[in-house]
Formats: sequence, C-alpha cells, structure tokens
Amino acid sequence: MLKKLFGLSKTKKEELVVAPLTGAVKNIEEVPDPVFAQRMMGDGIAIVPEEGVVVSPVDGEVVQLFHTKHAIGIKSSNGLEILIHVGLETVNLNGEGFEAHVATGQQVKAGDKLITFDLAFISEKAKSTITPIVITNGDAFGAVDKSLDIRAEKGTTQVMKIALEK
Repeated sequence: MLKKLFGLSKTKKEELVVAPLTGAVKNIEEVPDPVFAQRMMGDGIAIVPEEGVVVSPVDGEVVQLFHTKHAIGIKSSNGLEILIHVGLETVNLNGEGFEAHVATGQQVKAGDKLITFDLAFISEKAKSTITPIVITNGDAFGAVDKSLDIRAEKGTTQVMKIALEK
C-alpha cells in the first residue's frame, strides 16, 4: 500500500538513455545513410561528436564489440539493446583510429568509457562522423521519447526515454 501511495515500487516503467557522446543530437532520419535514416535497424537518434570518446548510455553488458572497434552493442539491465555506430562507412578503416576499452561480456555502468577514436582522422577518412545510436529490439518495448536538437554531454544528458511496456 505505501509503495503504491508514495511511488516506491521497484518496477521500472521506462529506460533512461544518456548520451554516449558529447555533441549535437539529431533525429535518426538526418543520418545520410538509408539503413539508419529509414530505421531498418531500429529507431533512435544520432549525435555529431565534438570529441572522440564513447561511453555507455545505460547500465548493462557489452554484448557485441566489432573487431574493427567502430561499433558496439550494449544490452541494458532491462533488456534494451543499443547499437552505437561511430561514423558512417567506418568499418572500412579496419580499426584504424579506434581503441576499445571494454570487452564482450563485460558489465558497464552508464558513463563508463567504451571506445575512443581519433575524431580528426575519422573526419578525414570516413563518409561522416555522425554516430547513430539505435534501439535494435525496440519492437519489444513501447514508445521512444527523444531529446532532439540539443547539445548533449556524454554520460549525463538524457537523450531517450523508452517505455518498457507496450
């Protein structure tokens, strides 16, 4: 009774996602790549990075770290799966300019450093530095509330809120 009255229930109704990079937050539709812009991999946002540091957007586990270190998958403690794909056509760099600070299977907290990258190098060698942050299993969850057209600070600024129930 008191839990309901004072909102002390431990059941979370939403997942809060913080910015994995510092920079300008854009709608996923603004990514100049149809796979992301048309939400073929899922809904989300994109960030135009100001620095080359990627942190975890949630508490969870690293479920995939691409051998080229340009992309990483995180599964939150609530089961939300998030793909962070640094830049466009960065897979072609074969890991050059990227350094991983975590391994697959590692537990992480929101704000923990995942990947660092040479922003100037990526700017010169890749199609774009815009970084999609995609909810790859969004069909298992409810509405996605996005904070768009803001400047986000990695590890602190909330950029998405996802309803855990449909």
